[in-house]
Amino acid sequence: MMQGDTPESAYTARSENWQRLKSLSPEERAAWRVADVTDRPSADERGLPHEYMFGWYGVCLSNELATGEVKSVRYFGREMALWRGEDGQPRLIDAYCAHYGANMAIGGVVNGNLLECPFHSWRWDGDGTAKDIPYARVIPPQARRKNCVPSYPVEENSGIIWMWYHPDRIDPLWELLTVKEYGDPAWTEYELYSWNIYTSLEHFADNAVDTAHFRYTHRTADMPSSEISFDGWDRWSISHAPLGTPKGMINGTISIQSRGPGQSIVRFHWEGVAEIIATAIVTPVDRDHVLMIQCITQPKAQAEGPSARVGQALVREVTRQADEDKLILDRHKHVDPPLICDGDGPFGRNRVYHNLFLASKQSPPPPTSVAAE
Repeated sequence: MMQGDTPESAYTARSENWQRLKSLSPEERAAWRVADVTDRPSADERGLPHEYMFGWYGVCLSNELATGEVKSVRYFGREMALWRGEDGQPRLIDAYCAHYGANMAIGGVVNGNLLECPFHSWRWDGDGTAKDIPYARVIPPQARRKNCVPSYPVEENSGIIWMWYHPDRIDPLWELLTVKEYGDPAWTEYELYSWNIYTSLEHFADNAVDTAHFRYTHRTADMPSSEISFDGWDRWSISHAPLGTPKGMINGTISIQSRGPGQSIVRFHWEGVAEIIATAIVTPVDRDHVLMIQCITQPKAQAEGPSARVGQALVREVTRQADEDKLILDRHKHVDPPLICDGDGPFGRNRVYHNLFLASKQSPPPPTSVAAE
């Protein structure tokens, strides 16, 4: 359901979480979403997992990295250097030069397709091999080996630069999902909303199937009716979501396809009224820190037409619920296994699904890769 066009009677009393946020202006709320939470308990106090799940993860938007530009980024507890060569391809390696430890993301420059270290000008390729040392006759054999500086496969898809992470440096096991509407002139450019959330990725995994929290955290009038299914690397969820409008309630659906822990595409559809697509980027920065970005697009005819107010209200509802989740997850403790009841969502099955992406639990062969749609 949506706030704004939704009658207030469609909700129970506002949660305490909402009371803390509703006085903020849009600008103040955007700043709050990404601000550090300095008084949070430590990762050890909260029992947060040490292991990161493998998969494809968004590192930045394509239009945020120009040809010849180097960016300093931090993910999976590691400083990394991201750059775009003169051939237009992005590349990603650990930031620290294997020669003498300089951070190549700070002061490094792009030389052709190579990243040049600011200390001694060693030049590195995107596979972590040294290709040139301007003052040496011979490149040391170790420096010529792949992953001398740890590197990461990178792909651009749907306007986002994605990295493949695996602790054992196994090559990508599946293809990325594609948002077919991206780049279509009939659809809007991405509208971006970002959150720094101070928890582990596993808590996002459970939040997606936690049907009861919609009623008690987000104060919807009813718990949504959802069907959740799993197939190999993919998880699907379809929820039936009535929409309150000035003309009454209209039935709609929210369908989510996740491929691995780092990529989800959420489609909100109310036929003839509103349609929104949100591509969710969810990437671990550290053990107790996840970056979440919602990339939202909608039909231009809707955004600029008579139903624009409905679309705006829907976007506000999506971001409002993420705000309320953040207030809890920033100080959330990891409980494994959780103490669940018959009214909860399929936490147990969801944990089985997410164990597929933990290298420490990979005893059986992994599922067959599913082709991107």
